[in-house]
Amino acid sequence: MMSPTKDSETEQDAGRAPVPYRLASLQSTLGQPTVLDVGGRRIGGESFALIAGPCTVESREQTLETARVVRDAGATLLRGGAYKPRTSPYAFQGLGQEGLRLLAEAKAETGLPIVTELIDVHDVDAVLDVADVVQIGARNMQNYPLLAEVGRSGRPVLLKRGLSSTLDELLMAAEYILKEGNPNVILCERGIRTFETAYRFTLDLMAVPVLKERTHLPVIVDPSHAAGRRELVGPLSLAAAAVGADGIIVEVHPNPDEAICDGRQQLRTDEFAEYAAALERAAALGGKTLAGREPALA
Repeated sequence: MMSPTKDSETEQDAGRAPVPYRLASLQSTLGQPTVLDVGGRRIGGESFALIAGPCTVESREQTLETARVVRDAGATLLRGGAYKPRTSPYAFQGLGQEGLRLLAEAKAETGLPIVTELIDVHDVDAVLDVADVVQIGARNMQNYPLLAEVGRSGRPVLLKRGLSSTLDELLMAAEYILKEGNPNVILCERGIRTFETAYRFTLDLMAVPVLKERTHLPVIVDPSHAAGRRELVGPLSLAAAAVGADGIIVEVHPNPDEAICDGRQQLRTDEFAEYAAALERAAALGGKTLAGREPALA
């Protein structure tokens, strides 16, 4: 039997051996974490980002109401899908350009920076006109031409882990963005596919401290897609804060029972302030302050 080589050790201990994700590695910044500034909101370091909003933009009323609620509760950024990749080709695919227009209106009213998903290179310009952070979803994590395109844009990118991807694969996907000269990447753990069927996906919370060992990039958690059930979102969010996540991206809706998409996992707007307060307390225990409430930079 052959003895283990240095290459095989790389996956076991990224800190001791050279790694293929040169720009994403913690070694590349001499151990210093990257802190992003998105519209005056810090993501990373001692800041905790609360990114909240509807799964998908459905209407003007739903979008603006949700935006006001999450702003008032202290949210850092507003999330909302204008383009929606769906497992079924017959499911609602998003409002597209109209959805982007509604997100722009919500930003103008609330002042919240926008996070929205890009799924096609043909929509890059339209999304960049509105998005302060471009989301690359789990199903596109290894869409390398799309990663290179958002890398060239220079816009901050929220990169979600693929359904069955290893952490090394996630970091190599981030490398595609970084190598184009875009240093503004946020990694997102959103649950992986396992044998368990009691919930939608298995939230791999161990990914947070392990990624912190391997990369300087901010790491956030998506408890909504992992849980698939709103009653699990709160506990998973608190757990994510406890293990050192740099933030949460969570889904919120005025009336989840009538939501077009993923209503079962979306928090109710009338309960969001209580959720946000609990999350802020949990983040404080880990030494982090809700983004937007930190002391001003010197």
